[in-house]
Amino acid sequence: MKKNILHLDLDTFFVSCERLIDSRLQKRPLLVGGTGDRGVVAACSYETRRFGVHSGMAMKVARRLCPEAVVIRGNSSIYTKQSHLVTEIIKEKVPIFEKASIDEFYADLSGMDKFFGSYKYASELRETIIRETGLPISFGLSANKIVSKVATGEAKPNNQLRIDHGFEKSFLAPFLLGKYHQLVQKHIKY
Repeated sequence: MKKNILHLDLDTFFVSCERLIDSRLQKRPLLVGGTGDRGVVAACSYETRRFGVHSGMAMKVARRLCPEAVVIRGNSSIYTKQSHLVTEIIKEKVPIFEKASIDEFYADLSGMDKFFGSYKYASELRETIIRETGLPISFGLSANKIVSKVATGEAKPNNQLRIDHGFEKSFLAPFLLGKYHQLVQKHIKY
């Protein structure tokens, strides 16, 4: 039996939760995290990323890069509640799954192709999560966790990507070459 591993990742999860609470934040640059100068960006909207902002960055730097961003401290109880809702949907629909973090899940859909179709099932699961929670979510589906996680990253935002069996190496090759190139460049002395 061929393995079919699904990786699901809620897109800009903290940002998406804040936008559920306050629709005025839709499509606006948004930073979630510590609001003081020593604070750190816990999450940032796609609108801020084009300015070079990323999670883990000092809030002071992020505000300098994207001064029009709205900064919100965030509310972990809201994020926990929304994560629980998504977890319950997955638990109801998938027999074998792993919650990797508050906004990230793996599910083993192996054997589904014989009866229903893993990709179709994953697509319907994603649509259910979006419909029932209002949260954007992306997924990658492949023969293993690593390829599925990379595929999810390529599918974002709010999309899905399947890597068919036998195409894992060709899918990963550009990423591996890019990382190799970065390593070589780091060690070349001019």
